[in-house]
Amino acid sequence: MDAAAVASVALIVFGWGLCSARLGRADLSAPIVFVAAGLLLAEGLHVVEVDVPPEAVKLLAEITLVWVLFADASRVGLRELRADLGLYARLLGVGLPLTMVAGTLLAVWLFDGLGFWPALLVGAALAPTDAALGASVMTDPRVPDRVRRLLNVESGLNDGIATPVVMVAIAAEGIQHHGVSAALAALGIGLVAGIVAGAVGGSALRIARRRGWASEDFAGPAVLALTLVAYAGTLWLSGNGFVAAFVAGLAYGHVARRGGEREIYYVEQTAGLMSLLTWLVFGAVAVPTVLAGADWRCLVYAVLSLTVVRMVPVALALIGTRLPALTVAFLGWFGPRGLASVIFAVIALEELPGEPGRAVTVIGVTVLLSVLAHGLSAKPLAGRYAARVDGVAHPGPARPWAAHLPVRGLLPHRADRNPV
Repeated sequence: MDAAAVASVALIVFGWGLCSARLGRADLSAPIVFVAAGLLLAEGLHVVEVDVPPEAVKLLAEITLVWVLFADASRVGLRELRADLGLYARLLGVGLPLTMVAGTLLAVWLFDGLGFWPALLVGAALAPTDAALGASVMTDPRVPDRVRRLLNVESGLNDGIATPVVMVAIAAEGIQHHGVSAALAALGIGLVAGIVAGAVGGSALRIARRRGWASEDFAGPAVLALTLVAYAGTLWLSGNGFVAAFVAGLAYGHVARRGGEREIYYVEQTAGLMSLLTWLVFGAVAVPTVLAGADWRCLVYAVLSLTVVRMVPVALALIGTRLPALTVAFLGWFGPRGLASVIFAVIALEELPGEPGRAVTVIGVTVLLSVLAHGLSAKPLAGRYAARVDGVAHPGPARPWAAHLPVRGLLPHRADRNPV
């Protein structure tokens, strides 16, 4: 990337900083703007080279996702997490597998000659959600905290759960073979490593702050490094790094308490910048290739993946929870596909050179459609949902994780009361 490309990218980031609130009111999310900017720089102005190696895109997306997972998890209170454990178990233990199965069967039926393993790759890679693509929902104080927390925790854990399935599909289609036991072991290692890294790191920073050892100016970068320690250390132990990053954020937020809020804000800001760059690279590198290889079947799959394939399993998983139909539909629709799906597609390109073209194209088209559909619908649908649910509208700070503030009739302190 030459000086002109660097200057152009920096100018776009600066311009977003100047106009982000105004563009947000126009329902233009950051992913929409930066995917379009990347496409313009690469195809329209020819400022950015499109021959970026997949390893570089994968590294950028992985680091971004790790920081996003850690920051989001650190805002989740463990008390509220335990209260809704049954709902998380339903979404992750029932809804997610059903989504994978439905996505796989749809790919087998729609794409002749694709094969089972590439179809499983598509179904598993597009099952994880990305709450960041519905940022207007996650930061709107009118939407009940409990609903936002459900979406956040689900998106934080489902990519880690889907990773073994994706790797099994890639391994079965390629040369290497990994057993189910190895995949489960990777999840277990990720859970343990994340708890240890987050708890030990949070305790160490709290003690250092109390004794005056830690400089406030460098505490934020220290937590950034702790996040990468949890992720890379877990990979070194052959564990699931994404699960470790999310669990480390949960543990850190619980241990560091209010003393760690400034550091978490620093991580959030850094992750936000990295997310902008990731979507710009996606627009410049992936979108032209995806659009060139897409056809009507890819578009049909993308539409069904974002609607029926996601929303029906969520509805089935939540049967018997007494959640209102409107809330179930809201949770089902806001299952955007984002960074995790992009990473899985890049991994497939690395591991299966020349083979997974159709599968990667389907994944790319679905992510691109999700960026547009969920980005444009997040703010208006959040407002309509909040207006129709009794007791949602209430004065309060615009903080996404003020879970200790109950909303009348919507945020019960006990899991056995009438839920959202």
